[in-house]
Amino acid sequence: MIGDSLQLYSRYVGVSIRSQMQYRVSFLLYSFGHFIVTAAEFLGLVALFQRFGQIRGWTLPQMALFYGIISVAFATAEAVFRGFDIFGRLIKAGDFDRMLLRPRSAPFQVLSQELQLFRVGRFMQGLFVLLWAAASLNLEWTISNVTLLVFAIAGGACIFGGLFVFQATLCFWTTESIELVNCATYGGVEAGQFPLTIYRPWFRLIFTFVIPLATINYFPAHALLGLNDILGSTRWMQWLSPLAGVVFLWICIRFWDVGVKRYTSTGS
Repeated sequence: MIGDSLQLYSRYVGVSIRSQMQYRVSFLLYSFGHFIVTAAEFLGLVALFQRFGQIRGWTLPQMALFYGIISVAFATAEAVFRGFDIFGRLIKAGDFDRMLLRPRSAPFQVLSQELQLFRVGRFMQGLFVLLWAAASLNLEWTISNVTLLVFAIAGGACIFGGLFVFQATLCFWTTESIELVNCATYGGVEAGQFPLTIYRPWFRLIFTFVIPLATINYFPAHALLGLNDILGSTRWMQWLSPLAGVVFLWICIRFWDVGVKRYTSTGS
């Protein structure tokens, strides 16, 4: 069953990619635009460090490591979970009603709606920053370090994917997406680019236990760089922390199930 679902999903992805590549100039411009916009954001970070040198003891290459992990993770989630990001449109148009009549699960069909290929611009920009940070920090590309880095990015994609699922679930009650969730999603991208220690304790708690962004960059970065955490996290915690992203996505999917049970058609 899982293999059959993966095969069907790959077909959906193939259709989405072919449709986007019908207008290759448009695709290239969109991708390049995302690359330039996100690069400008990073240049703002560079300017900040040129002015102050360091932030609470953190250097620019270390901060770039945080930035790269978050950017690659968010670009992945934004591309893959696009169907949940636009779920409000499916509700208002009555398309979700048709999904409920089909044999495949509703989350699978929403997930398969679209793969936004032009997000590769943001992905590549974040990857370039990540590689530059690793080179500047003399990070050794051992199997363990590469595994932890991939694990952290995957956990981050799960967290942002969970936020998109959570936002889509609220549409069962509100029809429209709620901007407050966008503040958590896109605001989380900005907040996650900085180490947890620069924030106040109550803010640290939110980004550790509510929206656990610290578990996919702050804690893994300490293990990658061999640093001692002033907040007291241990090595095993730093290695296992990206699992929080998977747990967060699972909780959001369970919330989705609750929303589906309470769904009533808009009549479109």
